[in-house]
Amino acid sequence: MSQTPVEQPVITEVRGRVGCITLNRPRALNALSLGMIRDITAALIAWRDDPHVLAVAVRGMGKEGPFGAFCAGGDIRFFHQAALAGNPELEDFFTEEYALNHLIHTYAKPYIAFMDGIVMGGGMGISQGASLRIVTERSKLAMPETGIGLFPDVGGGYFLSRCPGRLGEYLALTGQVLGGPEAVAAGLADAQMESGRLPGLWESLGQTPYESGEAVQRWCMNHTQKVTARASAPNAELERVFALGNVGAIVLALEAGESEWSKETAVQLRRRSPLMLHVVLEQVRRARGMGLADELRMERDMVRHCFQLRPGAASETVEGIRALAVDKDHAPRWNPARIEDVAPEQVSAFFDSPWPPHAHPLRELGR
Repeated sequence: MSQTPVEQPVITEVRGRVGCITLNRPRALNALSLGMIRDITAALIAWRDDPHVLAVAVRGMGKEGPFGAFCAGGDIRFFHQAALAGNPELEDFFTEEYALNHLIHTYAKPYIAFMDGIVMGGGMGISQGASLRIVTERSKLAMPETGIGLFPDVGGGYFLSRCPGRLGEYLALTGQVLGGPEAVAAGLADAQMESGRLPGLWESLGQTPYESGEAVQRWCMNHTQKVTARASAPNAELERVFALGNVGAIVLALEAGESEWSKETAVQLRRRSPLMLHVVLEQVRRARGMGLADELRMERDMVRHCFQLRPGAASETVEGIRALAVDKDHAPRWNPARIEDVAPEQVSAFFDSPWPPHAHPLRELGR
């Protein structure tokens, strides 16, 4: 394969009978821009209706070459700039990203995600709907949005709420990072393979004669290894604490706990946006009883509120991004400042849709 130009952030090509997508923005850990979302969507729509293409495979480009990083999420610096400038592309970004997430979850052909390296936020959005999700010993999966005053979007409420027991609440609130075997145990990956085998497998996709999309997926599955599932936290304690009725009760129970895990988890939660912790717990619990299209519509309502309930620099999300990625002082001024200070009406406001159903930007999903 010839050297690809660095300025092309998404490389799409048909190799043999497989549509291949490479996220090619390695210095930004393949963070998604609006242009990248549009490129991926256009390729998937074209290949969906192309009888020559049997399956789709997606990978990320690392700083050392192919693989090593999948996707660190959406371009949060763009979110910050766009929110402060009133740039309408911020609205387009989330509408089109969530529509892409839905397209992947409902794609009619096998879609195989090679989740090597960092897979967070928007990276989870373009991999969790895959028919085969392959992790490696280098994989790091997380939905860390409460740390920037956001919520696990891109369908995060949908797929986290379907993790075993109360693991979804734990992952959504804490942003805990999972390794490959932990991701398989959590139901957020299907199989693991050694990262060293990825380049050879990718090359073979274009050279192997396949009779069907299912054969492509079987071929990839044949290269994976058995994984000894392992949990990332004490099961009984996690189940008991994260089943409690509200964030205040969860944190008090953790602070009263005697295990190191309990105390560390309490400290972790105290650093996150108090308002968004409450919003996220409500999101995950609502999402458990929702279909994907309705859950994505709910998230689209929520993300509009993240930037518009308190516009500009007053937005909890804008402040969270400022502290992490812009000024990098890691000292967000959360409002409210404490978990105990969040009022129920502040939480419920996130679940009021700004649009009537006939005008919702994602009204066509699932129809």
